[in-house]
Amino acid sequence: MTTTPQLLQGASPLTPDQHQRFAELASTLTPLQRMWVSGYLAGSAEGADPTGPAAAASAEAATLTILYGSQTGNARHVAGDLAQAARARGLTVSLTDMADYKPTQLKSEKFLTVVVSTHGEGDPPESAEKLHTFLTSRKAPDLSGAQVTVLGLGDSSYEFYCQAAVDFEDRLRALGATVVAERLLLDVDYEDQVAGWVESTLDVFEPELTAVTPAGGTVVQMPGLAAAAPTAYSRRSPFLAEIGEVQKITGRTSTKDVRHVEISLEGSGLTYQPGDSLGVFFRNDPEAVDAVLQVLDLDGAQEVTLGETTRTLRDALLDDLELTQSYPGFVQRYAEAAGLATLAEMAQDKAALRSFLEERQIYDILHEHPAPVGAQQLVDALRKMQPRLYSIASSQREVEDEVHLTVGVLEWDGFGRAHLGGCSGHVRRSEEGDRVKVYVESGEHFRLPQDPAVPTIMVGPGTGIAPFRAFLQERDAAGAEGENWLFFGNPHFTQDFLYQVEMQGYLRSGLLTRMDVAFSRDQAEKVYVQDRLRQHGAEVYDWLERGAHLYVCGDADRMAKDVHAALVDIVTEHRGVGAESAEDYLGGLRDTRRYQRDVY
Repeated sequence: MTTTPQLLQGASPLTPDQHQRFAELASTLTPLQRMWVSGYLAGSAEGADPTGPAAAASAEAATLTILYGSQTGNARHVAGDLAQAARARGLTVSLTDMADYKPTQLKSEKFLTVVVSTHGEGDPPESAEKLHTFLTSRKAPDLSGAQVTVLGLGDSSYEFYCQAAVDFEDRLRALGATVVAERLLLDVDYEDQVAGWVESTLDVFEPELTAVTPAGGTVVQMPGLAAAAPTAYSRRSPFLAEIGEVQKITGRTSTKDVRHVEISLEGSGLTYQPGDSLGVFFRNDPEAVDAVLQVLDLDGAQEVTLGETTRTLRDALLDDLELTQSYPGFVQRYAEAAGLATLAEMAQDKAALRSFLEERQIYDILHEHPAPVGAQQLVDALRKMQPRLYSIASSQREVEDEVHLTVGVLEWDGFGRAHLGGCSGHVRRSEEGDRVKVYVESGEHFRLPQDPAVPTIMVGPGTGIAPFRAFLQERDAAGAEGENWLFFGNPHFTQDFLYQVEMQGYLRSGLLTRMDVAFSRDQAEKVYVQDRLRQHGAEVYDWLERGAHLYVCGDADRMAKDVHAALVDIVTEHRGVGAESAEDYLGGLRDTRRYQRDVY
């Protein structure tokens, strides 16, 4: 495991305050980031500006620019793999998060790769919205002479699969760029295909780049950019952690089952910041797995092959394969393997297939359409289990070697059986002492202000309160002086006020300057967080004008859109401008990282 060298204050020329701040920064850096910082400082000490015009000019003509837009970290990791492989070939690379990229630089790009995920209804991730919008505007430049490739990550269980990547490529092509390799659109089980794409992409670009590249390639990191560097524990190599506590924090008669989960990271060396997420690899329900084996008349002890690994069928179904979230590819492969003509015919009708899948887990499909299928055929029809990401609900300053989550259990009845979500069902079944594989995913676009005196406005209904619990713990432990305003909502005050005692304690201590709640079902007229925002619109606008950072966490499809509409109304009214100018105002907050969203 890579460790950060300790800073010896006695031998340091820094002031005590500088030493403390530098030590705090150094403890958060990845190895690649530390390399960049050391190179930057060395260049500065020699009187050179490593980001100045001369350096930019030497790199510009021979640089492969890799832009990534990532919602959950996957696109960032793929882009990082490409950058490292390019460097190994001696190429010069600029690896840049789209959120940190100046769209006006596009006109200077000659070799460009876009790696972007898709979420929601075919939308680009938060970090890619600015560039996505720019490409469709009148300001977009002529890109004739630019060579581009595009890789998209998505989930085929959604209708607009990899739509953001399609949009990026179509627009780049329309602006005159030459697409030099067919775009690659990858599903959630993308890992095995990345290495081949990396090599083929570099094979396309290398002849052009090496014709003008000085000897010795580098990876140029934009200042402040989190690098995709390997760590001891990651998605590819998760840590087997012990569960310390699982406690239901909604009332007995609540329509929601929300669990507070405490997990030990002791011995892992894993660190996290408020705004990060925890990736959790869950275990499928043993009873549901056994029922599938029975209905398909399969022997769970039979050995099957997963990549280069051999396991029993039952173990593979428990730990390695997706059995909850259904998707078109499974229906197609299972129907073909089992010789199910009716199911195969449905798979050809996209609308009918999506309607069928929307209501069903894979368990349901297998129970409704049992067929004589071989153990290996079943395994080959399923895709690898994907971890679920949860916003971390704790500050490491407060809980040290623990990490806390706020998990809403997904449950419903249908097709003659009770249903639970894959990971949330695992959480409900878990007991103290059970183990679970986890890793930390950086939330680089959901961060507290660097200045602890800056005010924050936090909008987090339901389990969206999770990262704000972490924010408040962090600011409390750090003694931050900035004001904090929380908007929280849920159906009922008596049953659904998550972390009520803690939040009221923060109000009494003054850490929470104010808290406004919206319990939608406690009165005849439903009231939501967006209604509370409008109700206090003058104060909200005043806080923003005083430099407050605004955060929204929770449901992307409805809540986040409704909250954004409320913010547009607030700015329109209290700034005295039209809706378009209000959108520009909020866009400016986004560009300066003062309006950040963690939505799902």
